[in-house]
Amino acid sequence: MNQVNMFDVNFNNYDFMDLLDYIDKTIQERNQSYILTCNVDHVIKLRKDKEFQAVYSEAGAVVADGMPLIWASKMLGKPLKQKVSGSDLFSRLGNAFEQRKYRLFFLGSAEGVPEKATMNLKAAYPGINVVGCYSPSYGFEHNEEENRHIIKMLTDSQPDIVFVGVGAPKQEKWIYRHYTSYQAPISIGVGATFDFLSGSVKRAPDFMQKTGLEWFWRLSQEPGRLWKRYLVDDAQFLVLLLKELRKKDRVKGRSLE
Repeated sequence: MNQVNMFDVNFNNYDFMDLLDYIDKTIQERNQSYILTCNVDHVIKLRKDKEFQAVYSEAGAVVADGMPLIWASKMLGKPLKQKVSGSDLFSRLGNAFEQRKYRLFFLGSAEGVPEKATMNLKAAYPGINVVGCYSPSYGFEHNEEENRHIIKMLTDSQPDIVFVGVGAPKQEKWIYRHYTSYQAPISIGVGATFDFLSGSVKRAPDFMQKTGLEWFWRLSQEPGRLWKRYLVDDAQFLVLLLKELRKKDRVKGRSLE
């Protein structure tokens, strides 16, 4: 397996087609697995969050979600192929999901948002097979009754892929705690994807996504909620990158001795 280790994370060096191969294989074999889309925010949270570290240790696949990680991989001499973000899954793999008739379930976001996202997806991919949507109540992850209800819904609808959009690291931890109970082959945390698909939140223009400025767009859209994440927490990424570069130089120095 082609992996790249950076920031103590083992990234699968996947582009979207590689990820589709992984999804296809897992569904065909009826295994249970989950995919993590690692961004700068994940890298920072992983420093101190033991449960999040456990989530990462058991992931079926970890892909790089964010241009800063792609740039870092190139600076460190181990380039990753492509940014693979949860928000781009449907624009890149929607046709494949439609053709394969995969059973999809959308869990997350505010009431009515996953349904609107489904409606918009069906306009683009008429054959796409969304077998269920559910907007969980606030604090659902700590509510045993609500979790039993969600697991029953998932068990009854038998999805091939469960998309969970309730923000990180909540969505990843929820998947980690419950994916073996509802037994879908693939689960993946997709953050604000349902909001983008439904049109309730406007996504950054393409040029901002490609130039690594999507964070700035999101901050300008929701400054009250996101300022600490982007301006305080994620600023630590530069320090971590410098450490990785020093580590690389030390290894290079030893190999030249």
